[in-house]
Amino acid sequence: MTPYFSLAIAVLSLLVSGTVAFMTLRRGSLRMTQPVQIAFLYENDTNAKIFLRTLLYTTGKRGHVIEGLYLRVNQPDSTRTFAFWAYGEREALTVAGGMRITDEGVAYNHHFLRIAGYSYFEEGEYQISVYARVVDKASPQHLGTFKVALTKSGATLLHLRRGALFTWNPETQEYDASFDDRIVLTTR
Repeated sequence: MTPYFSLAIAVLSLLVSGTVAFMTLRRGSLRMTQPVQIAFLYENDTNAKIFLRTLLYTTGKRGHVIEGLYLRVNQPDSTRTFAFWAYGEREALTVAGGMRITDEGVAYNHHFLRIAGYSYFEEGEYQISVYARVVDKASPQHLGTFKVALTKSGATLLHLRRGALFTWNPETQEYDASFDDRIVLTTR
């Protein structure tokens, strides 16, 4: 075996080891999948609530710690923030005080309440932006923006039945609205 061959193997081994160390120690970026469902609900029949089901994950092994999630909801004439965040299943809802996100990801139902001053959903198009406050980051990180539309008759049905469920339709690339009394029971 020539000394050049041994040197090449040693350099290659060092490069592979360095790459593995880099991939293991890097944080990667925080990401969120397209929510399969978004719901407009009323908590205690008076407080507007938005629910969504999604997977949060990172592209690196070390992951991130989220201090909080919140929604910024834009309509043509207003912007509202839903800053109270809870997650989990209906029977085991956890008021969020933080969450560790790894490359394996976490899929939860996320519930957002407006803290004060907004008790109904009007007709119109809603642009819902999801933001995360990440530990050791100076500014919130934008995770995604999604659009849903609520017609006048849909707004009336939402108020009568106390819930509207928007389900992602991959064929039309839009959310389809449905109104049913069971929506309130399954997403709370």
